[in-house]
Amino acid sequence: MAQVTKGTMIGELLQIDENVAPILLNIGMHCLGCPSSQMETIEEAAMVHGIDADALVTQINDFLSQSAK
Repeated sequence: MAQVTKGTMIGELLQIDENVAPILLNIGMHCLGCPSSQMETIEEAAMVHGIDADALVTQINDFLSQSAK
């Protein structure tokens, strides 16, 4: 099962599981295809969008663990 950290790049995250995109869209990250967003970490994206990075990582890892079943 894949796990991510605050240092995981958005581009890498989407390669791990592209179905995580709705989580990112729900926090207001609507530019997932933008080249600069691909090189942004989860922590940086959370900061820009006013989201707690630890909570976002937990949400993503919970999603990844459920989709692995």
